[in-house]
Amino acid sequence: MNNTTEIHPDVVLESLVANGGRAQRQGNLAKLHEICRKQYEGGSNDFSLPVIGRQCETQDVLKARALYNAPSAAYRTLIAAWAAYAGPPVPKAPQPLASHEYLMRIEDPAIRSIMQAITAERDKLKAQLNVLKAHTQVTVDRRPLGATVVSHPSAAPMAVLTITSQLTPSEREALQKAISPQFLEDQGWREGSHGEVLNDKGRLLFEVGYTRAIRKALGD
Repeated sequence: MNNTTEIHPDVVLESLVANGGRAQRQGNLAKLHEICRKQYEGGSNDFSLPVIGRQCETQDVLKARALYNAPSAAYRTLIAAWAAYAGPPVPKAPQPLASHEYLMRIEDPAIRSIMQAITAERDKLKAQLNVLKAHTQVTVDRRPLGATVVSHPSAAPMAVLTITSQLTPSEREALQKAISPQFLEDQGWREGSHGEVLNDKGRLLFEVGYTRAIRKALGD
C-alpha cells in the first residue's frame, strides 16, 4: 500500500470522538474504524460508501443507506480518511469484449478483417442510437383524433370527442349534399322554416329539425 497522506485515520477518529456526542455514535465510529482497518489490512483500498455500507450492515453497525444521510457526516469523514490513507484504487485490467474473442477465432485474415469492420460499424451505430435516446423525449398523446380537452377547476381535464371529428370525408360530403339547396331542388323538395323537408305538394318528408341537426353535426 502507498500512503498518500501523513494523517493517519487514528488521528481523525480521535478528533471526531473529541467532538463529543452520544455514546452510541462514538461506539459506531469505533466499529466503523475497525471495519475500515480490516479493509485496509486485507489489501483492499476500495472505501466507497456502497462497499463500506454493506459491511456495516452485515455487522449490525449501521444501515448502509444511513451513511448517505446528513447526520452521518462524521462517518463519511472517517471513511474518507481511510480512503486517502490507502491511496487511489488500482485500476482493473479491461476485460476483452465478447465480440473481440469471437473475431480472434476466425482464422482467415480477410474474413476477420471484414468482420472487424462490420463490428466497428455496428458499435458506432449503437453509440449514436444511445446518444439519440438520451436526448429524445417522446410524448404519446392517447387522446382520440379530433378530441378537445376540457378542463374544470374542480375536476381533472377530460377529452371530449365531437361528432364532427368522427366523420370521414365521404360521410361529411354525403351529409352536406343531403341538405344542399341544389339537391333538394333536383328532388322537387324544399326546406321548411323549422328545418323540416317537404315535397312539391307540401307533404312532410323529414321531420322538423332535420336539416338543422345535420348542420350541427357538420359544425356549420
